[in-house]
Formats: sequence, structure tokens, C-alpha cells
Amino acid sequence: MLMLATGLSLMAQESVSVLFYTPTTVRIVKGGAAPEHSFAVTATPQRVEVKTSVTKGGTVYDSGAMKVAVANDGTVRFFSQKGFLLIKEGGCSLEPITGGLDRGFKKLCQTFLPEADEPMYGLGILQDGALSLRGKERRMIQGNTEDFVPIVQSVKGYGIFWDNPSPTVFRDDADGMHFESEVGEAIDYYFIWGGDADGVIAGIRELTGHVPMLPMWSYGFMQSRERYKSSRELLDVLHGYRERNIPLDCVIQDWQYWGNNYQWNAMEFLNEDFRNAQAMIDEVHAQHAKLMISIWASFGPMTKAYRELDAKGLLFDFATWPQSGLPDWPPRRDYPSGVKPYNPYSREARDIYWKNLLRLENMGIDAWWMDSTEPDHLDFKESDLDVETGSGSFRRLRNAFPIVSVEGVAENQKKVSERRVMVLTRSAWAGQQRTGANTWSGDVGSSWESLRAQIPAGLGFALTGNPNFNSDCGGFFPNGYNRRGQTASCSRNPLFQELYVRWLQYGAFCPMMRSHGESSRREIWEFGAPGEPVYDAIEATIRLRYKLLPYIYGTAHEVTAEDGTFQRALFMDFPADKAGWNRADEFLFGRELLVAPVLHAQYTPEKVAFDDTPVDFSAARSTQVYLPKGCDWYDFATGVRLKGGQTVTRETHLDTVPLYARAGAIIPLGPDVQYTGEKAWDDLEIRVYPGADGRFVLYEDEGDSYRYEQGTCSTIEFTLHGRTLTVGARNGSFPGMLQQRRFRVVTPDGTVRELNYDGSAKKIQL
Repeated sequence: MLMLATGLSLMAQESVSVLFYTPTTVRIVKGGAAPEHSFAVTATPQRVEVKTSVTKGGTVYDSGAMKVAVANDGTVRFFSQKGFLLIKEGGCSLEPITGGLDRGFKKLCQTFLPEADEPMYGLGILQDGALSLRGKERRMIQGNTEDFVPIVQSVKGYGIFWDNPSPTVFRDDADGMHFESEVGEAIDYYFIWGGDADGVIAGIRELTGHVPMLPMWSYGFMQSRERYKSSRELLDVLHGYRERNIPLDCVIQDWQYWGNNYQWNAMEFLNEDFRNAQAMIDEVHAQHAKLMISIWASFGPMTKAYRELDAKGLLFDFATWPQSGLPDWPPRRDYPSGVKPYNPYSREARDIYWKNLLRLENMGIDAWWMDSTEPDHLDFKESDLDVETGSGSFRRLRNAFPIVSVEGVAENQKKVSERRVMVLTRSAWAGQQRTGANTWSGDVGSSWESLRAQIPAGLGFALTGNPNFNSDCGGFFPNGYNRRGQTASCSRNPLFQELYVRWLQYGAFCPMMRSHGESSRREIWEFGAPGEPVYDAIEATIRLRYKLLPYIYGTAHEVTAEDGTFQRALFMDFPADKAGWNRADEFLFGRELLVAPVLHAQYTPEKVAFDDTPVDFSAARSTQVYLPKGCDWYDFATGVRLKGGQTVTRETHLDTVPLYARAGAIIPLGPDVQYTGEKAWDDLEIRVYPGADGRFVLYEDEGDSYRYEQGTCSTIEFTLHGRTLTVGARNGSFPGMLQQRRFRVVTPDGTVRELNYDGSAKKIQL
């Protein structure tokens, strides 16, 4: 008979609770009763058959997939089923809190003892440029450019989720790896044995929620600026892309469409320059594009939402952005804005938020840019955290602010709309992947150092189970690249041009490709004209993104259906290759493509400055690329086959992003389009790279509804075995599905084999 297993072992007058949620996921609680509520965990424990054995040293719990040993002193060790020690605890402490709102709770600390040379990864979006967490220390409290998710995982194939949303110090030093939380009922964490990184991520999502499909259009190119100051300006940008035949799927409207700062986040077009907002939205849609709009977690005192929330005591009283009601910089403190964040921990507050957002929903806005979801906390004082939320002190719940904010919008939208939730947000917490949110890395500076930091930041976030990450292509603050006194001049500064092109090339291999920045213009024509190297490099990058759409959408389906990951650290696929364990300058995009963006200036100095010295961007340069050991690799551009486990020199030009397909890869490429749904996928190029067995699932559905959850979608599985490519029978259907199509199978030598496909299985000899 299956049974739940809970073990108790004395631990210095406290208890240790062992609760298996699955055979490979176990919850450990020490020093008190298990907290009843988690903002992250949605799973309930399965009935797991656990064998318990008592020894002189303690108690061992065996789930059949792993073993947990609790010593008599309360320390816990985790083993694989074969008895291989994965990790053990060090000491712990529980210090009672004797005063204030958190009286009766505890300050908590738990130490873990990884091996000296064992890399640990995750913890969210960090901006220090390193992938491994060893030797790091962070006070984890959500901020603008660093978002903390207290999940770590090891190259050994296990993960630890420290389920505490209060400010928490993560510290790794000679004494071990420590989590120290300011408030909690008890030490409460989950150990996940995955066997490898994919298994850990699957375990995280089983525990905290799986990833829904995002709309297909969200994988197209998005153009933004801080900010479009009128409906005419926004439409001119959209028309500019259409007239130049440059692909674009979404234009984004940033703040101040509501008017002045006293009307902050009114969720209405009150700005006189947007008086024809409905006509603007209709024209965006007529141009086969989508409109995303900025909304915030705070409100100005002249807004309807502020008045209703304030009357119910659902606003926080600490300084947030903007600090002045006037547009002057620096802020005029003698004219305070009165803007306050709302309390998203309250369901009533979340519903009031949505009720006001309905004004924009009903106008046809397609997606929400939820800015400042950490939220902005200016003039920070520790006492600001010691206020009541209705569910406990703000200190106790602090880091969960992003997930309750985003989930409030996602859940309410699903009640009134069949379209998929598309949220761009600046902060995150564990489990946020279940909302359909895509988190960006905040208002990072425009510099080469900042660009280099985005790769490990995105990989660290993905390793917490959150696959959707992006950054402001070009960085948000390019001020030093502008000529003195001339904002928006940076787009003609060669130093910034080179940085922007390389950042955009990296962005083409993020789940969201989005151009955005302050005091600058990022539209393609601002950088030059057709035939000029910078313009052409930008165009080539955007077109490459659209060419890869069938591959990207198939990967999105894998993320949803198989707990896959878009951006993959090298150790995920090559754990035996120690040379790739801590590489922070390359990653796999999906399982088939190795991306090695150019991350150092090749034509200009890396300094942040304005410099109008002419630069020859047509000259050839080179970069070093490490090819992971364990398979052969094909240069995506030339088809040349190379051995793994070596560093190669790759010739580059400004329009080059080094890209390699692994042997066995099957990569579908789409037609040349101006937006994602412009042309049917009736004539796809299927690139096949022999040398190993491979598999890829071509996935299609309606593009922007949840009917895929009921099976309204289709899949075609491609498998490569030796020199035989099998195109499997089509499974499933959806309205408008192609019944007949052509696949052009292309091998690295350039040979093309055509296959007319009617939904039945076919084989091709390569």
C-alpha cells in the first residue's frame, strides 16, 4: 500500500520533518510546524511508498528513488538510490523574534556542505557576470536589476529550494553554503533529485507550476523606446518598419500615456497627445502588429485606483518612483508626487487593480508590461518592511511581491479573455513561470561589461525553472554614448552602434527579442540606411530570428510539454565536460544550437563615451569559440563539421553571430515574413546535421488561445537514425491546419531533398 512518509527525529529540542512530495522531491522542515502557505508551491504530496529504517546514528527514509538520512543531532544527508552522497547539511540556527509584528517567528539559518570543487547554479538574475554561485554573497531582496529566486542546483543533478520570501542572505564561504532568512515559522526547504539539470527543472515545475504556451507573436521582434510621446509617434515607428519591410510583431508603449505624475499609472490615455488612442490601437492591429503597454505596481493620488485602494487601506506608505509630481530632473522634493505602491498580497487589491486595468483590456491592448514589480523602494528604511500586509508583515513576505502582482493580472485576464497571457515584468519569484510572465533584467547600463553579464544572468534564472528571460537590447542607460547636450545621438555613435548590434545578436537567442532604451532611439533607421554595415547587420539579425520561428515555437512547446528550457548552460547537456561547467559566454538555445555571441568590442574602444571617429565596420575580425566535448558541431553558416572539446577561431564580421548545430540536430526554418502569422508554413526548410541520432517535434496550433490545452494543436516528429530521416505521422489537428505541405530537407553539403507531406509517415535516406 502506498503511504505518505513523515519522519521525526530529535534535533536539540526541535524536530525534523521529512515529507516526500514525489519519490524524488522531499520537503524538510525544522524547528516548528510546517508553514501552511507557500507563494510558490502549488503541488500536493503524492502518496509515496517510503521504507524507514532506524540505526544507531539516526533514521533513513528510502523512497525507491533516493534516500534521506536524518542523524540523531538533526542534520540531514541526501543520497542517490545507489547510496552516492549528494550533499549534507551543516549546522542550523533558529533565533526567536521577541518583538514587533514578527514576534513569535524566528530568524533562520541553514548551512549545506557541497564539495569544494562542486559548482552550484541558479538563484535568479544576478549581474556579477559569473555563472557559478561558489564564493558569492547576496542579501536577497528584490531590486531593479537583480531578481532573486532562492533555488540552487548542482552539476551533480540535485536542487534545493529555500522556500522563504523574507529578505535572505545567501553566502557561500569556507564554512559552507548558507541561507539566512530574517523571518520564518521554521526552516523550510525542498530537496529535488533530478539526476541532471533537466530533471531538477522538471521537479521544480512539478512542485511550483508548469510553463504555459505564450502567444506565437511574442517570439517575433518587439520595438520600444523610452518613450513614444504621442500616438502619432508610435504609429510612425510601426509604419516605418512596414515601409522598409523589416519584420516586427509588437510595438511597446512606455509610461506617461496617462499624463502627469499625479495621474501615475491611471490605466487610461489621459495624455492629450494620445487623445485618439482607440484609433491608434486599431491601426496597430490593422498593420498586423500587437501593442504592449506599461503598467506599474503603484498609483498617483489623482487616479481612480489610488482613491479606491487608499480608502480600503491597501496602499503601502514608502517612497517609490516617481518621487516628484513635476517632470524636472533631479526630482523636486518640494513637490512630492504622492505615488504609492499597492498591496498585492490582498486579493481584494489585486481585483481592484484588474478592475482599473479593464479599461485598457477593453480597448484591445494585447500584452502588459508590468514595470517595477519588485517594487521600486526608494529612500529605503528597514522600518518600511515592518508594516502589516493583511497576511503578515511586509518583511515576512517581501520577495513574493512580484509573483502576487503578476498572478493577479494573469488569473483575472483568463477569466475574461481567451487570448494567452503575455506579461513582461521586471521582477520574479519562485513559481512565476506558471503565469506566462517573461522577466527582463531591469534598467541595466549600456556597456560591454553589462552585455557580458546578461548571459549568466539569464542562465542562472533559467536554472531556477523560469525559462523566459530577456534584456533591453543595447542596455537601458546609454547616456555616456550621447554627445553632450544631445540626447538620442548615440545611435550614430560608432561605439554604441557596435555594442547595440552585438546585444541585438544576443537578444535574437533570448525567448523574447526586444529593443528598448532611455535617452536614445533604437529603431533600425536611426542607425543608418540600407547598404550600410550597421543597418544591414541589424536587419540580418532580425531576419535570422524570424527564420528560426518554427524552431523557436517547437522549443516553446518542449518547454511547456516536456519541461524544457530555452537558454541552456553548457553543463546541462555536457555535464562530463568540466571545461564548460562555468562558461558564462556561451549557451545552447534549445537543444540543438550553440550560441557564442561576440561579447567584446572588435572595431571600437569599449569605453562608454561619445566618439564620432569613422570606423570601418566592413573589416573582418575573429573570435574564440569553445565547442563542448561530447559531440561534433556544424558551423550553421558554412556547414563545416568540427570536433567537440576544442576552442576554434571563428572569422567574424559585424553581421556575424557565431552559431553551431550539434550533430544529430534537426532544425526547421520558416519563410521570410514581416510578422509571425503572415505566411503559412507550407514550404519549410528542414536542416539535418548527420553524425548522431536526433529528434525534433514541429509544433503548430492556433497561435494565441488556450485551446491547445484540450488538444487543439498538431505535432510532427522528425527523427534521425544513422542516415535515415523519418518524418512521423501528424498527431492532432486545429482549425486552419495545413493538410498538404512540402519539406525541403537540406544537409550541410547543400544537398536538397524535397518531400511532399500529407500527414502520413515518410522516410528519407540522406
